[in-house]
Amino acid sequence: MTTGTPRTAEPLLGFGQVRHTRLRPARHAFAYPTFFLMLPLRTLQAQAPGLLAMNRRGAISFHDADHGDGRGPEQGGALAWLDDLLRAEGITDATGEAWLHCYPRVLGYTFKPVSFWYCHRADGSLRAIVVEVNNTFGERHCYLLDAPRYGAEQRARKVFHVSPFCDLSGGYRFRFLRTVHGGEERTVVRIDHDDAQGPLLQTSVSGTLEPITRATLRHALWGYPAMTLALIARIHWQALRLWTKRVRFHRKPETPASFVTR
Repeated sequence: MTTGTPRTAEPLLGFGQVRHTRLRPARHAFAYPTFFLMLPLRTLQAQAPGLLAMNRRGAISFHDADHGDGRGPEQGGALAWLDDLLRAEGITDATGEAWLHCYPRVLGYTFKPVSFWYCHRADGSLRAIVVEVNNTFGERHCYLLDAPRYGAEQRARKVFHVSPFCDLSGGYRFRFLRTVHGGEERTVVRIDHDDAQGPLLQTSVSGTLEPITRATLRHALWGYPAMTLALIARIHWQALRLWTKRVRFHRKPETPASFVTR
């Protein structure tokens, strides 16, 4: 088994599972199947479009404007936004591949609770990870993990409102893996939320990575129908279940003054 940078820079689809467990005051857990994109954006910027619909209509598509500050491809797209963000934070050596792990648009609709930017140096080593978080209020915030390592735990203070059933106290523990074993490439992201009393939430998204082909696109579309619409429905269904368990509801606080938390 190997852990770290991928073998080849080609666009991939991930097929796997999202897990979520709340430990208190009432235990609440669920898991559901999902699929996602893993895109080497520097490589794609230099290549002709392949099978994935890029910045155009498609059953499954990627649009630069869904990320960062919403700039389109004519302005350099999401990759230009990422490079600007890193430079503003004093990171100038992340000139290698930038892999984006995100949800696509499905049938023209998208909601991206969280996306992960893996920013590498020219020699292929991991330089930074940007965790781009969206909430259901249309707000966005980024956690910048400086000098991370695959398999090692990274920490960040929680400053951005996501769920009305959690306040802004405590922090996150992140752990990222990308492995190859027996010819199968997998990715795992784990995000745990702790407050003053200890562990509160345990979440993860994992999947097997496969090249984007007509067959894998069909599998994604027909095996996970209306995925992003189902994602929104599941968010509200789980919120209703928490409400029936009498978990405390918190009002939305002000958006953080800074767009980036290190």
